[in-house]
Amino acid sequence: MEINNVYSIYFSPSGTTKKIVKRISSFFRKEKVSYHSLLSQRKVNQTLSPNELLIIGLPVFSGRIPSLCKELLKELHGMNTPAIVIVSYGNRDYEDALIELKNTLETQGFNIIGAAAFIAQHSIFTDVAKSRPDKKDIEIIDSFSKKCFKYLDFYPNNYKTLDIKGNIPYRKISKMPITPSTNKNCNYCGICSEMCPVHAIDMNNPKNTNKQLCISCTACISVCPQHARKFSGLLYHFAAKKFSKKYKQRKEPEVFIQDK
Repeated sequence: MEINNVYSIYFSPSGTTKKIVKRISSFFRKEKVSYHSLLSQRKVNQTLSPNELLIIGLPVFSGRIPSLCKELLKELHGMNTPAIVIVSYGNRDYEDALIELKNTLETQGFNIIGAAAFIAQHSIFTDVAKSRPDKKDIEIIDSFSKKCFKYLDFYPNNYKTLDIKGNIPYRKISKMPITPSTNKNCNYCGICSEMCPVHAIDMNNPKNTNKQLCISCTACISVCPQHARKFSGLLYHFAAKKFSKKYKQRKEPEVFIQDK
């Protein structure tokens, strides 16, 4: 099957999910590639034809896809359009996130030809899965990408719904009780406020964060040029120590691909 356009869509507060999605899309470099940042202030509004390909990646929050992304995903529509779906998680578990993403897109006209859960350095407890995806992960990402690419030569022949790990009903989402704080390095530039996907940071006073709105996605930490945003405090240090001890054992990516 000839693919005319490739759409790579991601929500990537810390930047890792974006890197994985872009690496997968690089195997389709002969085609036109469009990137869309899946943030609340940037609408997607796309209907993809049968001869286009969607590659979408989301981080795992509490074993699910981020709540804010579910509304944005409703703007995506396919016409039996092939799609590759991936989630990234910080070495704890991806639980129901991948099957939730798959099911959501299937109800909107997409046919999932490949799905995967890849491990990335934990965005909050950064000692966990440090520097991942690493060389071994990249090899698996590349192998997965090549197999998806080759399958398109046979698509839509023999297409069937992928059997993916996960549960229905999906697990209940729990809110992260830890939120970033601002230190004395803040120069009130407002970049963190502009990038916050849930508008939890006051534009006029970036040191003021609405903890009820904050989803601890770490976008503000990643974009701050002064390195003024971070997690801190006794609760965070206690939780980090406990989490690192519990999830220090390496987990490996899991991939699901169509048979030819």
